[in-house]
Formats: sequence, structure tokens, C-alpha cells
Amino acid sequence: MSVTIETATDRLTEPFREKVLRKCAESMETKEKFFAQYADAFDEMSRALAGRFQSGGRLFVMGNGGSLCDALHIAVEFNHPIIEKRLAFPAIPLMTDIATMTAISNDLDFTRVYVNQLRLHATPNDIAMVFSSSGKSPNLIYALETAREKKMLSVAFSGKDGGRFPEVSDYCFIVPSYSIHRIQEAHATAVHIIWDLVHIALGAEDVT
Repeated sequence: MSVTIETATDRLTEPFREKVLRKCAESMETKEKFFAQYADAFDEMSRALAGRFQSGGRLFVMGNGGSLCDALHIAVEFNHPIIEKRLAFPAIPLMTDIATMTAISNDLDFTRVYVNQLRLHATPNDIAMVFSSSGKSPNLIYALETAREKKMLSVAFSGKDGGRFPEVSDYCFIVPSYSIHRIQEAHATAVHIIWDLVHIALGAEDVT
């Protein structure tokens, strides 16, 4: 009797089509649940952001790892609109000044890298926005607490059970998933929707 033994090479050569479609379906399902749950809150929050921008406020964004990339993404969308004739608004990523971040980390603690910058630069008219897949990052929790102390508008994006974010932010959007990939995919979509809604709230034409 012959025995067939599957090897790593066999797995590499098998078609991945079903896996691709399954992951895509999971991503779409997660997004549908997320946006259905928070559609009204996105409406309210986007109008609040628009009001802050209109009165001269700035958006300070923060994150760690892959979520840092989501924070950078929304910053560049506001700083450099991809749709012609839409206004640019000041969005400041607090992660890009490596000298300041490493100085604070080295002299104090990594949990202080955002708190100290917010205390120095932010005003009550500004916005603090953080991205995390867990909602448990101490440096982001401290930043949100500081934003509340300074009377800033605070917006948090998370996944899983939301961690501490719901307790320390004005708006908290929790992706209903424990998959980091699905969470970050929903956050990336949220970035585009928020950017669009803020401009629509300020009178821009709604475009696809």
C-alpha cells in the first residue's frame, strides 16, 4: 500500500483561488458589519471634524506599527487632497519626527512619545485621532487622556474588544473582529470615508 505524503512544495503549487476569495469575503463581511454599526456615528464625527477644521483646528494623528501607517494615510489625505479643487486641512502625524520620538523614548519612556508632543503643540480647538488594532497601546491611551484634559476632540479606531479606547475618547470605532488584517482593512476604508465626509460637510460635491 502506497502512502501519499504532502510536502511544502505541494502546498506551494496548489491553487490559492479559494483562499483569495475567502479572505476577500471575510474582509467585506467585517466592513459591512462595522460601517452598519457606526454609520450614524461617522456622520456626527465627520461633521465635528469639519467644524474644527473650519475654525482653524488641526488634526494630530498617532499609531504604532501597521496602525501607524493608517494614521499616516489619513494625514496625507487631508494635507494633499487627491480630488482636484478640494481643500487641504492641516494634519500632523506625531510619528514622523524620529529625533523627538527617540529622545523622549530614551530620556523618559516610549509611553510618553505622544503625550509630550500633544502637551506642547495642541490646543483645545484641535483633534486627536489614534489607530490601534487592540486599543491597549499605553502611548495612545495616554495621548487620548491628554486630549481630553486639553478639551480636544478625540477619535479612536480599534478592533477586538476596543481595549481602553471607549473610556478615553469622544468617538470610538471598534471593528468587530479579532483578526489584525481584517481590523486594519476596515480602518483603511474608514480613512477614505472620513476624508470624503468632512469635505461634503463643508459643501464639497459628493463624488465616488
